[in-house]
Amino acid sequence: MAKKASTFDGIRKKTISDMKKMNVYKPEYDPVIEIYSELREQYRILYDRFKDSGYEFEVETLQGGMKKAPIVSTLESLRKDIITYADRLCLNPKAADSVKIEIPRKSVLAETLSKL
Repeated sequence: MAKKASTFDGIRKKTISDMKKMNVYKPEYDPVIEIYSELREQYRILYDRFKDSGYEFEVETLQGGMKKAPIVSTLESLRKDIITYADRLCLNPKAADSVKIEIPRKSVLAETLSKL
């Protein structure tokens, strides 16, 4: 099994590669891809911290009660943002199904030559 991209550059390259495979990549999307890559990198870093904490999802308040740990709220927010950006970049099945992807056709000359 291939190692998942976990750094900004790795995530960015993998995202562009995946988009090219699906024929939805355009250089104009690069700013959105950068934001998406940053969000995914931040999510990985925070998730690792959450995991290292033993998945501590509640913290004690000054009044002695319990509340959701701030890292959990941050992870939830990042997840929602990542899904939104993945939709915009057509990186999930639902978004990909809703986009009409135009596959470049070979010219008549190129088609005829390829048959030879």
